[in-house]
Amino acid sequence: MNDSGHNRKFGGFPHRRQAWRWLLPVLLMLLFLSTLLWLPWQAQRMETNERQEQLIADTLWVEQTIRFQLSRNEESLRLVAAEIAAGSLSTQKWHDRLTALLRNSRELSRIVWLDTTGRQVISTDELPTSLADFSKSSQLAAQRARNTRTPQYSQPAPGLAGPMQMDYHVPLYLGNNYIGSLVATYPTGSILDRMVPWWFAQDNEITLTDDDDVIIDKRSAGGPGRGVYTHSRALDLPGVALMLRTNSVKSAPKLLPNLLVGSVIALSLGLLWSLGALWRDINRRLAAEGALRHQVSFRTAMENSLLTGLRARDLEGRITYVNPAFCQMVGIPPEDLVGKVPPMPYWAPEAMEEYKGRFTQVLAGTVTPQYETVFLRAGGERFPVLIFESPLLDDSGKQTGWMGSILDISDRKRIENLNRQQQEKLQSSARLASMGEIASTLAHELNQPLAAISSYTTGALNLLNGSHGQSGRIDPETLKAALEKASSQAQRAGHIIRSVHAFVKKREPTREPVTIQALLDNVIPLIELQARQFFVSIQTSIDPALPPVLGDGVLLEQVTLNLTRNAIEAMQNIIPERRILRIVAAQDAALPTPNVIVSVIDHGHGIPDDVVERLFSPFFSTKAEGMGMGLNICRTAVEFHGGTLTHERNPQGGTIFRFSLPALSKNMLDSATIGGK
Repeated sequence: MNDSGHNRKFGGFPHRRQAWRWLLPVLLMLLFLSTLLWLPWQAQRMETNERQEQLIADTLWVEQTIRFQLSRNEESLRLVAAEIAAGSLSTQKWHDRLTALLRNSRELSRIVWLDTTGRQVISTDELPTSLADFSKSSQLAAQRARNTRTPQYSQPAPGLAGPMQMDYHVPLYLGNNYIGSLVATYPTGSILDRMVPWWFAQDNEITLTDDDDVIIDKRSAGGPGRGVYTHSRALDLPGVALMLRTNSVKSAPKLLPNLLVGSVIALSLGLLWSLGALWRDINRRLAAEGALRHQVSFRTAMENSLLTGLRARDLEGRITYVNPAFCQMVGIPPEDLVGKVPPMPYWAPEAMEEYKGRFTQVLAGTVTPQYETVFLRAGGERFPVLIFESPLLDDSGKQTGWMGSILDISDRKRIENLNRQQQEKLQSSARLASMGEIASTLAHELNQPLAAISSYTTGALNLLNGSHGQSGRIDPETLKAALEKASSQAQRAGHIIRSVHAFVKKREPTREPVTIQALLDNVIPLIELQARQFFVSIQTSIDPALPPVLGDGVLLEQVTLNLTRNAIEAMQNIIPERRILRIVAAQDAALPTPNVIVSVIDHGHGIPDDVVERLFSPFFSTKAEGMGMGLNICRTAVEFHGGTLTHERNPQGGTIFRFSLPALSKNMLDSATIGGK
């Protein structure tokens, strides 16, 4: 069987599928149109029911309001009747009580007290009256009240003044004896005017009728009712039955046919446009979601490849995000960190107070932008970190937390320690080099006291030997003078050797209170050795009131020796009269923190302009044999103590080098002394 026969036998299916593709949208459109036609009718019906239900609810509320107000008046009148029967109500007190009742219940027009014969005893107005002046229905109500001993309302009827009114009779009994009655009059118009809210009267026509549908009173502030929405409520009172009827001024909801057709066309066109817009929006959203996924993947890849640890915290200090680098740094998985509040598992116990202080700053809304601290790995290893903190803002610019970048600076710390050790070795080498330069002068300087010691000791021996050959007597004063001179020369040599030993000894830098006077006393012998070689005279000027400084004495001695040696060498080619080295120590009290300033002043050749910029550069020297490390070491040592090293031209020729050191206050000195002990 060929394909065409197969399609004829089994092949209505493609055409049927094609027909269903068109039929389904048509059916959906018909369903949509029928829904549109049904919705207005249903909406009209629902609105009608809603208005009717609202009218019934409002009518019930008004009826309950009237009943409540009448019940409150009935209770007040029964209390007054009880006081009259008890004889405890005087005329003045009766007036005060009833006047207050009329003032608070404006629907009441008057209240009359009648005796047993129906004559007026007292009234709230000046109009004299008796039971005979009331309407027939009111007299019947009075009789019923007397017979039943219960208060009774009268059927509304025209009163003395003409308008319809309704009387409320309260019988007065003293024991079994009838002593009169209390009559309260309600104008029927005041019942609707005073007890029906204005908003209800604006939307409805209110009518008060009797059992025979005779209209007693009417209120129509918003116009006559349309008869579409109506409701009646029985107002049952003791002795009388009234009906409260409401007729809404609203008409039935209407919907014009052309509006319906226009709405269908407009909604259909709107539906087609919405479908097109929805299709376009879906395509755009899919494209945006694809781009967003790409960006998220790209940023996630970037964050995962970072060596810097990232940590986000909210304003309460709770961790909201960590990247893999941070987790690898502390050795803790992200699920054990996200949502964690302090104390953190990577806090070291010895730095707990520091962490708590910084956490308090986070809660206060302020953090230190950059600081160093110590973290603890999961295995117990401690490592130094450098943390950068900055506010974390949302797309509206509102701060939602803090973002921190954490760097493991273990390698940097090792390099810094290595550099510090190399610097110390370099300083020690510089001191040894300085000693090498003055070695010959030192040998000559030591040779003099040693020769003097030898001479004095030889003279002392000669005195001892001579005393045996002559009279055997020794002059004690002569021997004492020789030995004292020998001792003085030995101390001089020992002081020079101790200064050299302390200067070149390899040791760790220390911090202790040092006075400038003691500093110069230790280094002056070495300075004098160099000064004598070039015939340079030394002048010192030290303020006796200088405060001490906190520092390493040997490093500061090295700075002083290097500066004075450069000053001495700068004056070797000038005339001898100008070879004067001045060392001045004073205090600069103009700064917020007073500094001690030591100035080394020479009258040498000065520093050329092309040398000034490179003066403190490592390995730069103007000397043929110089290493170029002297001034660089001096500046490093001074900055290690928190000071500065500067230079300027000497107005009298030469150069002035100054290094300043922070002075110790009394409190700092006490703390340093206690720490040293």
